[in-house]
Amino acid sequence: MPIKKSAKKALRQNIKRRKRNLFHKKRIKNLIKEINSLISEKKAKEAKELLPRLYKFLDKAAKVGALKKNTASRKKSRITKAIDKLANL
Repeated sequence: MPIKKSAKKALRQNIKRRKRNLFHKKRIKNLIKEINSLISEKKAKEAKELLPRLYKFLDKAAKVGALKKNTASRKKSRITKAIDKLANL
């Protein structure tokens, strides 16, 4: 346990930030799982409809610092590429 006042505050901040980061990461992870299951079921149209929501969540997570900007960009690119590949079959 922290002893100094500043260390106590740092711990409180850390806990709050961790909750926020986990919230964003779980939301993204669940949506990616949902999209991947639609891709595996060959439902490109439904997967495409979820893309704007995923983009929004990824951009928000990158903005608040839960993910790095390039990580968000990479995730968007890979999901879009998978959906486009399925749609062109």
